[in-house]
Amino acid sequence: MAKFILGLTGGIASGKSAAADTFALLGAAVIDTDQISREVVEPGTPALDEIEKHFGPDVINSDHTLNRSALRELVFADVEERRWLESLLHPAIRETAIARAKKAPNEIAILVVPLLFESGQYQNVDSTLVIDVPVEVQRARTLARDGVSAAQVEAILAAQMERSSRLAQADYVIENSGSLEDLQQKISDLYTQLQTRI
Repeated sequence: MAKFILGLTGGIASGKSAAADTFALLGAAVIDTDQISREVVEPGTPALDEIEKHFGPDVINSDHTLNRSALRELVFADVEERRWLESLLHPAIRETAIARAKKAPNEIAILVVPLLFESGQYQNVDSTLVIDVPVEVQRARTLARDGVSAAQVEAILAAQMERSSRLAQADYVIENSGSLEDLQQKISDLYTQLQTRI
């Protein structure tokens, strides 16, 4: 059972995955809520059935999987639809993530939650870490990585907590505008610090 759970968050394209990968290499258990969010909407799950009932067949691919692109367009264009989807998925994701973190055999578990503060999951962790980059870096990375339109990027950014609010709530902040090696060194330093807290 993990003795210490760190909630890792950051805006889109901030480097959460690279940070989580580094923590894993250092020996931490990593529980990624993005992965869990995919599991809870696999074909045949109650959540996917509810999503299809609510949004219609256009959000389901021919192989019965969720059409994430179509759903993203719908929920980022309408705040009420996004709230409906979050109210359906967040409880199941939260329950699964916390159970996995608590059962992790590693001393330190990293709970990767893009909406850590917005979803209230920060209440279930021992400390919080924000991976931070300026908004203009988020825009550029998201456009280059995700194949989405500039309008979709702006909608995603608008749906996330203000950067200043996220930073104000963090126990730890790692600035990630540099190289991957810089990020890895900062994560390694923090991991050493966390080990002294166990």
